[in-house]
Amino acid sequence: MLKEDASGSVSIVIPSYNGQDLLAKNLPRVIQAAENPKNGIKEIIVVDDGSTDGSIGFVRKTFPEVKLVSHKTNKGFSSAVNSGVGKSSGEFVVLLNNDVYPNDNFLENILQFIVKDPDVFAVSFHQKGYGWARGRLQDGFVVHLPGSEDVSPHPTFFVNAGGGIYRKDLWTKLGGMDEKLFSPFYWEDVDISYRAAKRGFKLFWHPDGIVSANLSATVNKIPKKLVSRIQERNQLLFIWKNLTSKNLFKKHLSGLARRVIKHPGYLLIALTAISWLPKILKLRRKEIKESKVSDEAIFAGT
Repeated sequence: MLKEDASGSVSIVIPSYNGQDLLAKNLPRVIQAAENPKNGIKEIIVVDDGSTDGSIGFVRKTFPEVKLVSHKTNKGFSSAVNSGVGKSSGEFVVLLNNDVYPNDNFLENILQFIVKDPDVFAVSFHQKGYGWARGRLQDGFVVHLPGSEDVSPHPTFFVNAGGGIYRKDLWTKLGGMDEKLFSPFYWEDVDISYRAAKRGFKLFWHPDGIVSANLSATVNKIPKKLVSRIQERNQLLFIWKNLTSKNLFKKHLSGLARRVIKHPGYLLIALTAISWLPKILKLRRKEIKESKVSDEAIFAGT
């Protein structure tokens, strides 16, 4: 059993797909951070998402202190994260990509910060060169733009699922990541963050949660054109599900029409997203019913 601080218990969840080489670099750093009791880490969970590179045997042999959850087939990032969170026992859950390396004290101040305010849903870690995220409706499309690297905690549009800490009880109330809609990856962390914000919970970026990363090391193994199509489709799914302001949604429809006219190839992306419309409409009605904060207020808050 790893040591934990009395101020809160933390489970670290690391999703991985064919990432043996990345885990070999990542896990020693995570284990070292777990040995610092002020980080409050009680367990480390690796979720293997159907790897074929020997990751499972490698983790079992090399890191016996790590709890392993395995999928027989590759289900995607959201599913792997949900499996890991479901198996966790901590009051808080840290999500780390297998290409993200935490500092030894990366949770010390963040844990104190999130514990003292029960309305804080999640806090994003600080990778050098990147600050908090600013949300905007730009040409009818929801986008997230880079904020500054402040010296104090700052509200953020979303918390990065590659490096952030989440309050597990609120995660559970929100139903976790939407693994069906945002499969296999992209926009799932924006979605759960946005749903939390619409219900009145807070999201922050914190300068003291220092991590370093080899950005998108897993995604880079996938053809860029396919990744781009998935990203654009999931952006549409996010907007249609979550943008419930009638005024802003009208702006989106106008922007969508302009984009299709200007870039006819985008019609294929839109048609792929439209196939999800029955499910989206059901989820959209839920968001309308449960939301307490307007879209306009969220965009104005970062």
